[in-house]
Amino acid sequence: MKTYYRAIVQSDPHRPDDALPLNGGRLWFTRVERLQRGAPATLIAASGLPDDVRDTLTTPRAPVCGIDMQEPAIMGILNATPDSFSDGGKHYTFDAAIAGARRMLAEGADIIDVGGESTRPGAETIDPVEEARRTVPVIGALSGVPLSIDTRKASVARAAIAAGAGLFNDVTALTYDPDSLSAAAETGVTVCLMHAAGDPKTMQDDPRYDDVLLDVYDYLEARIEACEAAGIPRSRIMIDPGIGFGKTLEHNLTLLRGLSLFHALGCPVLLGVSRKRFIGTLGDAPNAADRAPGSIAVALEALNQGVQMLRVHDMRETKQAVRLWRALKG
Repeated sequence: MKTYYRAIVQSDPHRPDDALPLNGGRLWFTRVERLQRGAPATLIAASGLPDDVRDTLTTPRAPVCGIDMQEPAIMGILNATPDSFSDGGKHYTFDAAIAGARRMLAEGADIIDVGGESTRPGAETIDPVEEARRTVPVIGALSGVPLSIDTRKASVARAAIAAGAGLFNDVTALTYDPDSLSAAAETGVTVCLMHAAGDPKTMQDDPRYDDVLLDVYDYLEARIEACEAAGIPRSRIMIDPGIGFGKTLEHNLTLLRGLSLFHALGCPVLLGVSRKRFIGTLGDAPNAADRAPGSIAVALEALNQGVQMLRVHDMRETKQAVRLWRALKG
């Protein structure tokens, strides 16, 4: 029976002598939750971990687009779309997109994620030529700073990478377009593999899992292996559990409570929860623009579990919160 190991992460600066450093950083753990399908979870001492799991959990992660993964990083969301769920139309024109990106950089963004196709629940697929028209000129104009292209399509990714993007962020984990794996391998960029159940148009119709935490883990593990087989080393892979993409509110909460499990995959973890529907539901904020406090609350809990990068809309507020988090953690 397959066994999974989730580090019980601690952040107290006064760490015990027997503590192991999570990903070689300031967070640490002395206990691990051992999980198996159909069996009760058990706690074991970190000293009882298999050697390979121990090495994976304690080894520092490789930089992403030159960004050190030993401290929390923030990705600014730049939707060059007319219909994204939270800010559709705000950055749709070229000038508005450039201004928005520069504002986020001035407010402390470590990387800008440029997208030209909405992946909100119910969204329609758009033509790749139109998607590239929205995104590639923006990336070209911003070249020189860390940039990501948020796309499912290999042709859009190739054009964006040629214009200066260093991260291929694909909500389908390079499965939507048959050419995506080869595009990522040939261009040599970092990829972000996200879990999503179904396509944006139907993903929220009736999502079901046997065990959402372990199912998402197994999916991402399989996609990492597919990337490695295609010539993309693990050092060029990020993972994202895909909060809100084919998940109910309870699925989202289960994944967020168990986030530290994903460190066992040996890749930096990106989390995108900013302004999502479950935050509005739990936080009584029907208007997406009013969800910054709830988004930050979830983001800080993710940092407590060792997540390396946060994907956010509210840059200034999140940056301030992360600065305070770092100061309190010593």
